[in-house]
Amino acid sequence: MLQSSVNRDRRVLMTIDAVGGVWRYGIDLCRTLATKGTHVLVVGLGPEPSAAQWEEARALRNADFVWLDIPLDWQVDEPGPLASLPQWLGELVHRWEIDLLHLNLPSQAADLKVDRPIVVTSHSCRATWWQAVRGGAMPAEWDWNRAYTARGLQMADLIVAPSYGHAAALERVYGLPPNAVRVVPNGTGAARRIYRKANLVLAAGRWWDDAKNGRAIDAAAEHVDWPVFMAGQLSGPDRQHCRLEHACPLGDRRPDEIRRLMGRTPIFVSASLFEPFGLAVLEAAMAEAALVLSDIPTFRELWHGAALFVDPHDPQALAEAINRLVLDETERLALAQAARRRSEIYTLEAQSERMLQVYDEAMSSHPSIAIPAGQCA
Repeated sequence: MLQSSVNRDRRVLMTIDAVGGVWRYGIDLCRTLATKGTHVLVVGLGPEPSAAQWEEARALRNADFVWLDIPLDWQVDEPGPLASLPQWLGELVHRWEIDLLHLNLPSQAADLKVDRPIVVTSHSCRATWWQAVRGGAMPAEWDWNRAYTARGLQMADLIVAPSYGHAAALERVYGLPPNAVRVVPNGTGAARRIYRKANLVLAAGRWWDDAKNGRAIDAAAEHVDWPVFMAGQLSGPDRQHCRLEHACPLGDRRPDEIRRLMGRTPIFVSASLFEPFGLAVLEAAMAEAALVLSDIPTFRELWHGAALFVDPHDPQALAEAINRLVLDETERLALAQAARRRSEIYTLEAQSERMLQVYDEAMSSHPSIAIPAGQCA
């Protein structure tokens, strides 16, 4: 298998889920890797994709899909339902002659016994989520989850995070050594079409997740001079729900619908309490929307000088920042253009090239593989 991998496309097993930003990240990365001599076996876990998501997946080139009836770690209260995952992944590695595993939830590497390089990307985890959203230590009944994630991080040849802020949180929470995490910012596709801007404010996210802080945006909407629209699911897979009283709910929309809406949006707002990157913000910036963002480390890191920052716990301050841009067209346009320029750093091309470097590094350093970096594609 090792010898044959030199003469064919590299084969990567990539885990994915259909619940949040990991879907967008995985699908976009697969689409780009397909043009760079990499075949991806996409292994889905958790709730199955919607019809629109399946349609998007079927359009991918140089990729195959397997969906396992195994939950995500944050969907369960004890590790029993996850116990079969290592065996399933091991069988898929053997059956598909996989060269490298890219797992998009670190706990998925826990107890995994495969003689292949393992790259884990942390897009979020319960412990860092809890620290940012709730504060203090997690409840004791979640200790197993933290332990699972810690074991997965230990099993990885390389750990990846989409921002330095999230990398620092991982190092702090899990006691990782400094600079143990490679930072590969997320990316998005070609420049968005920009339409005639309408008098509206847009927010987008999975609003059932308390980290997205949808209630603060809804409370601010009562005092905003333009209508505030919130795109995304209000109800989660485990009966979570965000009730809106002042903003206009748009529900879950197809990616192309969101892109068109962002093209008409002059102001985009995110009040997230925890955001390892924030793909929706990047999408809005590419569509030349002025950004009003929560004052959290990740957003400061990525958008300093290209957004207004507000205390996410203060809906009145949020409303005032939005109204400031509603009333001041000059500042609104200047911020929108600054956001667009900044967004040009975060491309899918840059992300995929950096991930290929990570794959090469993982393969060249893995003890069982003596293939020089750059020769494994």
